[in-house]
Amino acid sequence: MKERLENQEELENNAEVDNELEADNNEDINVESEIPEPSSDVADDSSEDIAFENNDKENELNSMRKLKDENKKLTNEVEALKERLVRLTAEYENYRKRTAKEKEGIYTDACTDVLKEMIPVLDNLERAVAVDGSAEDIKTGIEMTIKGFKNSFEKLGVEEIDATGEFDPNYHQAVMHIEDENFGTNSIAEVFQKGYKRGEKIIRYTVVKVAN
Repeated sequence: MKERLENQEELENNAEVDNELEADNNEDINVESEIPEPSSDVADDSSEDIAFENNDKENELNSMRKLKDENKKLTNEVEALKERLVRLTAEYENYRKRTAKEKEGIYTDACTDVLKEMIPVLDNLERAVAVDGSAEDIKTGIEMTIKGFKNSFEKLGVEEIDATGEFDPNYHQAVMHIEDENFGTNSIAEVFQKGYKRGEKIIRYTVVKVAN
């Protein structure tokens, strides 16, 4: 009888243990069911982060390519400007040498043209000095020489400045002033030295005395 009671108590104890284990299992199942699954928002955020990161890398690569292209373009422009500068410098140096040579040639040609007209006049003066004659003959020779000078001036386009009438500071140089009722206002009273011009270029001003 005693053994039967002990067996019954043992069975009841085992039943209670089984019930507790079953209850614990049910609680675990409930806890697992309560764990939330990852939301779609979290997944979307991760995808967006990856997309932004890819876009940033692509933008950075595009910027680097653009800078590289611009740098190459600027380098080519600088090289082109260098070549142009070297070419212009060489052209200017050639132009400077050429114009200097032409200027020297023009001056030489101008002097030659003048001397070609003056040398015959010198020849006449030398012949006049070498010939014996009277004062009248010498005067005639001098007059012929003066005529030769004037002919040479005419060929060269040189003309004597008119010294009649009123004083003109563009052509005349006044070195003396007088009051004389025989002359009008600002009139040339006397010529001390003749002046000459070629076109509008003054070779020498006429030196004069001005009245009133």
